[in-house]
Amino acid sequence: MAGGLGLFVCFAILAAARPPLQAEKGSEACASCHEETVTGFSRNPHQAIGGASCVSCHTGSARHLQEGGGPTIFAFKASDLPLQKTQQCLACHEKVDQASYLSGMHARRNVDCTSCHSVHASKSKTALLKAAAQADTCFTCHKAYRAKSQRSSHHPIPEGKMSCSSCHNPHDGSNPSMVTADSVNEKCYECHAEKRGPFLHEHAPVRENCLTCHDPHGSNHDKLLQAKQPYLCQRCHFSGGHPGNLYDRSNTLAGSPITIPGGTTISSRAVERECKNCHSQVHGSNSLSGPVFGR
Repeated sequence: MAGGLGLFVCFAILAAARPPLQAEKGSEACASCHEETVTGFSRNPHQAIGGASCVSCHTGSARHLQEGGGPTIFAFKASDLPLQKTQQCLACHEKVDQASYLSGMHARRNVDCTSCHSVHASKSKTALLKAAAQADTCFTCHKAYRAKSQRSSHHPIPEGKMSCSSCHNPHDGSNPSMVTADSVNEKCYECHAEKRGPFLHEHAPVRENCLTCHDPHGSNHDKLLQAKQPYLCQRCHFSGGHPGNLYDRSNTLAGSPITIPGGTTISSRAVERECKNCHSQVHGSNSLSGPVFGR
């Protein structure tokens, strides 16, 4: 017991004799234990711009060194750590987009800057991300959207022609879903300007929200549709100028004027038919026949 106590006192004396970290040459003192991290940081834009070092961001470094390591490097309570990390980054990264980060969904769920960015050694060519592709960084948490992006109809994110930030700003908490526009429709119109209007005859759900009919993250239906036609349209149009009953097997296999090979008689509605075959201007029309969005 006495021997153990003596060893402890010896280590304490050595630690106390170690000069403060600020007296060392930049990050060289840290490299004695964190060689890989310091080496990665040496190729980091943070160091290239302004000559940043470990002590530029880490508080409690001197005590951390004197005590021979341990959890004192940030000198914060564990419950405060995500917020403190973010505030540390915002001290320099206070651009317009980041100004509202703390009010956004990411911050409210304790997602700090280092959840997505690798400050010391990144894997991406830009933005110091933890994955080579931006989408892969987002998919770390948003796994459902990774699956949707692989569906038959999708935006060209897997092909690398778009990224999540084409529509979302992960640092801006001022808009719902962090969309980089005043509304979902305004975001869609940036690429799909022909759908903007104004039209003489407008389709109400189109004017209200594109997501009523489309799933922007991916779909197994044509044109990112939420459901296959005619079922998509029949979610709202269950009656009208013609029968609005569902075009399913129960009402298309009998009492019909069309006979297919084999002698089976089916309804004409079931043969390559969908609402847009007649109502082609579903996004809006300037035609005199526009009330029904016809050709």
